[in-house]
Amino acid sequence: MVVTPWQVSGDVDYDQLIQRFGTQPISEEILNRIKRHSGELHPQLRRRVFFSHRDLDYILDEYEKGREFILYTGRGPSGPVHLGHLVPWTFTKHLQDVFGARLFFQITEDESLLIREGFDEDTVRYWASENALDLMTLGFDPENTEIIANIRHVHKLYETALKVARKTTASTAKAIFGFGDDSNIGIIFFPAMQAAPCFLASDRSGEAVPCLVPAGIDQDPYWRMTRDIARKLGYPKPAQIHCRLLPGLKGDAKMSASQPETAINTIDAPEVAARKLLDAFTGGRPTVKEQRELGGDPSICTIYAYNYFLFEEDDERLADLEQECRSGTIICGECKARLAEVVKRFLIDFQKRRERTREVLDQFLLE
Repeated sequence: MVVTPWQVSGDVDYDQLIQRFGTQPISEEILNRIKRHSGELHPQLRRRVFFSHRDLDYILDEYEKGREFILYTGRGPSGPVHLGHLVPWTFTKHLQDVFGARLFFQITEDESLLIREGFDEDTVRYWASENALDLMTLGFDPENTEIIANIRHVHKLYETALKVARKTTASTAKAIFGFGDDSNIGIIFFPAMQAAPCFLASDRSGEAVPCLVPAGIDQDPYWRMTRDIARKLGYPKPAQIHCRLLPGLKGDAKMSASQPETAINTIDAPEVAARKLLDAFTGGRPTVKEQRELGGDPSICTIYAYNYFLFEEDDERLADLEQECRSGTIICGECKARLAEVVKRFLIDFQKRRERTREVLDQFLLE
């Protein structure tokens, strides 16, 4: 198992990651506290798609005292947005809706230039705008959302990033991120830029403003470093809530924008997405006869995972799907075809809203 901000492979054991990264499982007590504010738990919480945290109880404490907190998440613009990116983003929107929290959304143009061969400023600038368009298409509150693209908005972050950099040693960066003598000096500085939005609201207001970061567990190293130096700078430690990673269509540990065959992108033609799903890895048996007799295994099935993570909000219907699979009542082709129709409808609607959103995108990027 390899889980880093830049690579995920192998069979991901989330219980082991809790131990390795030193996080906490989300308890029933915390879920009940959230439910008091939300009225109903988001499906990704009910199903433990979001499963781990640091200091989420502190964020709730502060909120219940009448104090505001900010949300912070982001995207490295390396290509189109895929369904895996929508998992933390849809949950972040839910948090904004429930708690009225301001969102800082960071687009790390600099990281893409520093770690990806063949990228230039025009390429990352294009994908930064396209990725921001996908974010706002989800319906975030435009009055309560600030998109920060690192290169064009460096003036917003650099002073805070310098504070972080002064308190972070090279040995710490090497230990956390695995940097070596062949790492360029830009990527060694980059974690300071990634940390800066955690403290931006505090710097602007002159008061300590708590920050909650919803993100995939693979991004955790950035926040371990950030938490280590927060108190030295007089900031509250950023809290985190981690989600599981949506698997790729071929059974990979994580959907990847750099491998189009493993991912369904928001800009895919609906028919293309349907074809990808019909060719996806499942937990089914080699033959229909065996499937009918022995049933399948939804725990390793990408089709079931996409229903579980994103597309089936009804828990009872999801349980029925699992039982139908295990009993052999349904075969993989039928299950794929069902989801393909759902995803096609989703993409048709999303892409229409995306084009309407394009008309107002500049107000988020030209600051």
